[in-house]
Amino acid sequence: MSNKIAVIETNKGTIKFELLEADAPKTTENFTLLAQKGYYDGVIFHRVIKGFM
Repeated sequence: MSNKIAVIETNKGTIKFELLEADAPKTTENFTLLAQKGYYDGVIFHRVIKGFM
């Protein structure tokens, strides 16, 4: 089974990440359903502070 790839388009570029369905099946399913419904459309990314996290 190959993992799904989520793609996020931002004004700073594209972010792609792999959804590890074997490790987190429910989380992957929930994220996918919410994304398909547009739940994350227009969500604001907050600043990143180097060394903070």
